Amino acid sequence: MSQSDDAGSSESKDAVLFVGFNQDGTSLAIGTSKGYKLYAINSVEKLELIYENTTEKDVCIVERLFSSSLVAIVSLNAHRMLKVCHFKKGTEICNYSYSNTILGVRLNRLRLIVCLEESLYIHNIRNMEVLHTIRDTPPNPRGLCCLASKDENCCFLAYPGSSTIGDVQIFDASNLGAVTMIPAHDSPLAAMAFDTDGTKLATASEKGTVIRVFAIPTGDKIFELRRGMKRCVNMYSLSFSPDGQLLSSSSNTETVHVFKLEAQGAERPPEPNQGWMGYFGKAIMNAATYLPSQVADVVNQGRSYAVVRHPFAGVRNICIIANLQKTPRLLVASADGYLYIYAIDPSEGGGDCTLLKQHKLEKIGGVGASPGSEIPPEHPPSSSPISYAAVVRQPEKSTAESLGSDRGADNESPPPPQRPEV
Repeated sequence: MSQSDDAGSSESKDAVLFVGFNQDGTSLAIGTSKGYKLYAINSVEKLELIYENTTEKDVCIVERLFSSSLVAIVSLNAHRMLKVCHFKKGTEICNYSYSNTILGVRLNRLRLIVCLEESLYIHNIRNMEVLHTIRDTPPNPRGLCCLASKDENCCFLAYPGSSTIGDVQIFDASNLGAVTMIPAHDSPLAAMAFDTDGTKLATASEKGTVIRVFAIPTGDKIFELRRGMKRCVNMYSLSFSPDGQLLSSSSNTETVHVFKLEAQGAERPPEPNQGWMGYFGKAIMNAATYLPSQVADVVNQGRSYAVVRHPFAGVRNICIIANLQKTPRLLVASADGYLYIYAIDPSEGGGDCTLLKQHKLEKIGGVGASPGSEIPPEHPPSSSPISYAAVVRQPEKSTAESLGSDRGADNESPPPPQRPEV
């Protein structure tokens, strides 16, 4: 990603490199070329800036542990080093240097996971010691992995089990042992997410037309959801609601889909005056019990019951369903430096979600307006170079050259770590 500076400009450029939510959607982290910021999300109307750091430059990964003071950060100028900090005290707890570029970081109250392209490191979050290393994993240039947030006897880690098909490896990060391999898709994985309890895993492939939900740890498929049939998409994120009854998905299209997870065959209240089309549809659903399995799978696929329609497409974004003031809301943070908050009604459902508030966070290539201000709808660029899963893959040209082949000679060594290299 290139950043241009106008000659003689007095205004410093501030590029957004990372946007991400914490585990329960109560906090939002922004990584920029000038540092990073943490916001508390307590209501629709206001974002509260709780911390701003301007000493760390080019921050491409910021992961906060729930609403605690612990954050893990990675910067482009030290892309192999993880720093763990106590932001309220302004102190660095420790740092670790790795042999390759850090592509992803996940954490819960028990474990901290560092994802490299062909290995994963499992740390004990209490003392940050490395407990286990999963080596020689299939190439994972996206840094794709997810960690169950609940850590009481349910600390599961999921990562790609293949680089050519959509196999998912489930690993017990608590007891440090492999659990099962799930053959989730025919195409390579593009997105994954655990529910709050760590008992369900949602997956999507690079094709992006079907989302599947599996029971954990058995790996049994319990839902199959279709987000489209006409075109393949680039899936950006998946997220369960806190109660596990809703699932949201975002992609490079103009829509964010929300699915309601209902057991197949569940009785629905009768619809008055449904007409012959309603009876025809019911007959098809009943026929699925004796149709060939491939046809029955298509018939039984759930459809999204609510959608968000952006006035743009191609802008990277990440979505999450969180409870704001005890009401479920769909939050979408995008690479254009905005946070969108939508109303969703699980009891009613259907149709388009209503935009409640649009907060401006940062502006790419310039200083953003103050957070919390409402901005009129705009049409952002049709594409964005930002990648939340592996933003270090697309830095400035000079950095990209040094990261292009990380297995060769070192280009610029990071500062000496406080811990030995792992």
